[in-house]
Amino acid sequence: MIGDIIGRSLRQPDRLIPVEVLLGNCDGSRMPDVIADRLTPAIAHRLVEVCPTAALGMTEHEGRACLTLSYGHCIGCGKCLESGEGAVVTAKDFRWCGVTKEQTVRRWDIDGRVEITAAGPSAEIARGQIHALLQRALNIRQLDAGSCNGCEAEITALTNPYYDLERFGIHFVASPKHADMLLVTGPVTRNMAEAVKATYEAVPAPKLVVAVGACGCSSGIFAGSHAIVGAVDAVIPVDGYIPGCPPTPSMLVSGILEVLRRQLAR
Repeated sequence: MIGDIIGRSLRQPDRLIPVEVLLGNCDGSRMPDVIADRLTPAIAHRLVEVCPTAALGMTEHEGRACLTLSYGHCIGCGKCLESGEGAVVTAKDFRWCGVTKEQTVRRWDIDGRVEITAAGPSAEIARGQIHALLQRALNIRQLDAGSCNGCEAEITALTNPYYDLERFGIHFVASPKHADMLLVTGPVTRNMAEAVKATYEAVPAPKLVVAVGACGCSSGIFAGSHAIVGAVDAVIPVDGYIPGCPPTPSMLVSGILEVLRRQLAR
């Protein structure tokens, strides 16, 4: 019986997701994208009104009205897609993982119907370049600061045969003393604030911190709650942000590699 099972497993086609497909892919994340040439002042104001987390807002740039979209605040609720009259669609290519907090915000000139922020970093990184970046194993300690466990479910998927994070030389470790990077999920609750600080101090320098999910980036739907201190960067320094509620495994891989790329480029 065991032999039959092993035989069937060996005859199965390789289901490992190629690097080229993995990076920048956000299928299933529900993250929005704006079609600039379909944007009007009326649609922009409606989008701001329906957004429950203030991820969409209005600002001015050089005297012109602009629509802003903060992916760090977005929970992918879909209300902007319903109200956007085709000006907002579900993103398929996502380049805002592992970036700085400022880079998670996009802006569009409403009257000019053009995006006025610089494009996100390219996700076109070849397999050889990734392994050249790593040079050695990267050890990650995942830290739950108050998550609903949605992000944890996606992080767990990184170790399955579809995503196989270890092919990049990246491993999860049990102790922060063995880690190079902290992957922090959830808003930081008051009961976890000191534990988060202690975990950060236990990671040997040089160390990297990545805030995961809308809650880790901005406190998400829990912003303003008396039970939390705030987002991850309210307690410890953060090197990169991976938005989403929750981010997909592909977004997590892209974000981790982008943070590492930026660190090694310094």
